Amino acid sequence: MRIGLVGLGKMGFNMRERLRRAGHEVVGYDRNPRASDVASLADMVAELTGPRVVWLMVPAGEPTKQAVAELAELLSAGDLIIEGGNSRYTDDREHASTLAEHGIDYLDCGVSGGVWGLEVGYGLMVGGDAAVVERVMPIFDALRPEGPREEGFAHAGGVGAGHYAKMVHNGIEYGLMQAYAEGFELLDAAPEVTDVPAVLKAWSRGTVVRSWLLDLLIKALESDPELDDLRGYVEDSGEGRWTVEEALNHAVPAPVISAALFARFASRQPDSPAMRAVAALRNQFGGHAVQNAGPTSGAGRVTDNA
Repeated sequence: MRIGLVGLGKMGFNMRERLRRAGHEVVGYDRNPRASDVASLADMVAELTGPRVVWLMVPAGEPTKQAVAELAELLSAGDLIIEGGNSRYTDDREHASTLAEHGIDYLDCGVSGGVWGLEVGYGLMVGGDAAVVERVMPIFDALRPEGPREEGFAHAGGVGAGHYAKMVHNGIEYGLMQAYAEGFELLDAAPEVTDVPAVLKAWSRGTVVRSWLLDLLIKALESDPELDDLRGYVEDSGEGRWTVEEALNHAVPAPVISAALFARFASRQPDSPAMRAVAALRNQFGGHAVQNAGPTSGAGRVTDNA
């Protein structure tokens, strides 16, 4: 097949290469001229033949909305846009409605695999009309991991279902990463354990906690056994927040995912006002020791007011 690919960042760049290795023709466009095959979206569309297929891999929110709006004016009835970024599922409904006015089809596709997807393939979760999904199945088959299709690809439902599934996937990812991180910290704090990387590596085969995420943690520890080169500051892409919001909307208890999200918020506070309040309260009701803030408002001296 011949496909246009918009957004050649860390994932889009590798997706273009994986599609080409599978024999598909890809015309890629990116604002970075060094990565782009063409100078503009209009040039990319001109390189494609109808019915055209354009895959979007741009940041969620306004960048995606702008790209959809521009492509709506450039494409023709019968063409198709596949939105593969991490958009919120509610945005998909708006995109599909806008494009339907022009007779343009729309699929949303949650994509998992990160920078490793080029070699091992991408997990794909797709939302949209079944006939449209079938039309571009050769593209999905080229991107997904080798093996049975159902182990790397799912037609999750109608428009929005693909990104909803990816949102929940990322929420689970938050919880898994937090569990591994807490286990690492506990092992690192125990004087009885003298080789933390060795323990984690021993878990990578034959144990119930083995996973790709564990393998990646082991890989990180190979070059930095104490992770001293990193600052404990963690951003969130937004999907963890959306997952917690959906749990609230559906009255589904999600304590692990929620706690993992809040842990990321805590990582951004060099000196937590909430924890200062807790320390003050413990001192007030029990006379427990507190630490006075030093010149840098970090850890100060311990004052025993008992």
